[in-house]
Amino acid sequence: MKQVLVALMALGVMAGGALAAAPSEAQKAEFYKTCMGIAQDNALCTCKADAAMTLIDSEFMALVIASMKGKSPPEDSYKAYNAYVAKSNQVCKPNY
Repeated sequence: MKQVLVALMALGVMAGGALAAAPSEAQKAEFYKTCMGIAQDNALCTCKADAAMTLIDSEFMALVIASMKGKSPPEDSYKAYNAYVAKSNQVCKPNY
């Protein structure tokens, strides 16, 4: 239970509150394309792209896409990034 609470708090922090802009459809398409270049798994990449649209904001989506392309997330974003990865894995796991 404590881990779930910590993850939810981290997701709230990375989303930046209610005023944060949602990821764009262009970002979703870039996420999917980048994911397919890595995983080559349509079901996984579709699920992850859909999950990202509800779990993170547009600024954090840019960070996630850059990370998928090989750039390390900023040190002050490690916890939020790891929380996002864990949550998206949890959301998409039932599909696998």
